[in-house]
Order: sequence, then structure tokens, then C-alpha cells
Amino acid sequence: MKASDVAAHWESNAETWTVYSRAGYDKYRDALNTPAFLEMLPPVAGLAGLDLGCGEGSNTRAVARLGARMTGLDIAPTFIRYARETEMQAPLGIDYILGDGQCIDFPEANFDFITAFMSMMDMADQRQVLKGIHYVLKPGGFLQFSILHPCFMPPTRRNIRNEAGERVAVEIADYFDESDGRIERWIFSSIPQTERAMLTPFAIPRFHRTLSTWVSMIVDAGLTIEAFGEPTASPELARAEPVVADTRIAPIFLHIRARKL
Repeated sequence: MKASDVAAHWESNAETWTVYSRAGYDKYRDALNTPAFLEMLPPVAGLAGLDLGCGEGSNTRAVARLGARMTGLDIAPTFIRYARETEMQAPLGIDYILGDGQCIDFPEANFDFITAFMSMMDMADQRQVLKGIHYVLKPGGFLQFSILHPCFMPPTRRNIRNEAGERVAVEIADYFDESDGRIERWIFSSIPQTERAMLTPFAIPRFHRTLSTWVSMIVDAGLTIEAFGEPTASPELARAEPVVADTRIAPIFLHIRARKL
């Protein structure tokens, strides 16, 4: 699948994604994944950062509130439009740019750090992306990104439930299937069923890689891995937001931080 095809899919998703994620229906992001990512993030106050695959800008703004000077890059014009509108209404000094993560068009050693919230697994040529990241990072700078956990969220995954309907285990398959551009179709599960029935599901191009492939791509790009994170809901959070309770069985997300030495 070409980058232009990926862009077309994400542009088709962008309007619904923005409206419903901003309405609070992306529970995994808001309740668990982004808070855990920010907790793992090193201090960024005063640093220049790039948010790669920034979407409509919610996570970019979260990092900017920590004191970073942020640039957001995304391939979907509708995402960038929404992000720029929000920046105009409540400025945080963020510059949003329409562009492709596979062709990061910035000067060499331009950023102190780069973030990528749940975007890297949707990019067609991740090796090229990582090489571009290395190029635009300053020496000593870092990349921190989150992806679907390759070990526990491969192309085939199913929750196993007990007689009470509670999730107690997961069944996984096709871990070694690194086929490019498999289209997954879904919508935020917390949207009421009556409303979901009227929506067109997202079309998400996935480029699954095994954990060993991710490690080799990062190392081959010249980056040194320094931290892993596997967010899990606390018992209190699982009770408050039951949709994220399955992260107590096995991780859904993997966070990786790597540095340019």
C-alpha cells in the first residue's frame, strides 16, 4: 500500500474521528494510554518537539502544556484543519503542518525530541520513517512512541469471556503475519449502539510488525532503546472505565523510548 492510499483512508476517517474523540468516546486514549505516555515522557519544558501523526492535535496540545515548543505533522488535511482551528481559539504556540511521516521534510538536527501517539503502526514504510526521525533529531534527542502491542494485538485477536460475560483471557493469532496494509474496520466501542449503527466505521490501514522487527528497525536507524512501557488499568480505573479493564489481562499498547546518541 502506498502512502497516498494511507492518506486517503485517514482523510476518510478524520471527520468522524475528531468529532467523537473530542466528545470523549476514545476511552482507551483518554483514560489510560495518553496519561501513561505522558508519565513516561522525560521533561520537555523549553525543548523543541515534533508530534508525528498528530491527528486533530489533542496529544500535541498535551505535550505543549508541559512547556515544549511543538510542531504537529499529519497526512490528513481534515485533521490539520481541526488542529489549526483549535490552536487559533486557544493558542499554545503549536505549528501544524500537512505532511507525510515517510518524508519528514525538516532540517537535520532540528528537534530535541519526537513523539508519535499511536501512529507509527499505521505508516507503510516504518524503516524509512525511523531513518527520517534520526536525521531530524539533535544528538542526544529522543523519540517516544506508542503502538498497538505487537505481541498481544497482532492481526487476529479475540477476548475470551466467562459465563458472566467478563473478559478473562485473550486469544491471539497471526503474530508473524507482517502483510502490509490490512484494513481494519471499527468504531469507538463506547459510542451508543443506536448512534454507532448510523456511522461509517473507520478504515484503518495496519502495518503489523513483530516485536523483534520493531527492535531491529529502531536499532538499524541508529537509535538506542532506553525504555519500554506497557500501560495497564489500575483496579480503580477498570471499575470507573470498564472498557479499559481488558488491559489488566494483557497489554494492548506498547510505549517505546529511543535516543540518538
